[in-house]
Amino acid sequence: MSSASMASPAAAGGPSVEEREETTLDEPVSATLKREFQQIADKMWKVAMPGSDSKTELRNWDLWGPLILCLVLAIILSSGPTHPGIYNKAGELVKPVGAKDDSAAVFASVFLIIWCGSAVVTVNAVLLGGTVSFFQSICILGYCVFPLNVAALVAMAVGWTACTSTTCFLIRFSSVVLGLGWATRASNGFMSQVVPNKRSALAIYPVYLFYMALAWIILIRSSP
Repeated sequence: MSSASMASPAAAGGPSVEEREETTLDEPVSATLKREFQQIADKMWKVAMPGSDSKTELRNWDLWGPLILCLVLAIILSSGPTHPGIYNKAGELVKPVGAKDDSAAVFASVFLIIWCGSAVVTVNAVLLGGTVSFFQSICILGYCVFPLNVAALVAMAVGWTACTSTTCFLIRFSSVVLGLGWATRASNGFMSQVVPNKRSALAIYPVYLFYMALAWIILIRSSP
């Protein structure tokens, strides 16, 4: 065999290994953002939908999706009513004198509850023998907040109409309950895969409390 036939592709003028690898350094920013948002949407669909295999997504964890969902939920809730509604005999909403705007406090509280709550649930799962890393669990729990985002949007939309009828309350309550059940079921499917079966109940209980706290805030903030 001649030395020419044994020459490497780079020496023969062909592309090197580094050149053959796909790079995104020179792609447009719009293409990068489109790819990132597409990945977030795909992960949200696979993780938040009940019955999907959440464990396959653990290798590709990210925190952009949970951060976006956290910010959206905090913005929705902080833009809601800042005080209990007071109505006159004609059914008109009367704003009480000296009402304080607590939007900033609500935004900070929701942000803190989501991230600190996810951290506590993750540490609990690890202590129970879960085979999952810290950021992987934060990723899955953060994506499972998506159903509560939908519930918050529906409940707040009803609350913004200042409707106090039983029908409006049932719409708000039903949306929050459905969102809570959806989020809990999706996260439970994940926890059951990474925590031993004998300790799954101990891992699922804090998850339920975590999403229950968010659901309660949604129901309170959507009250006209």
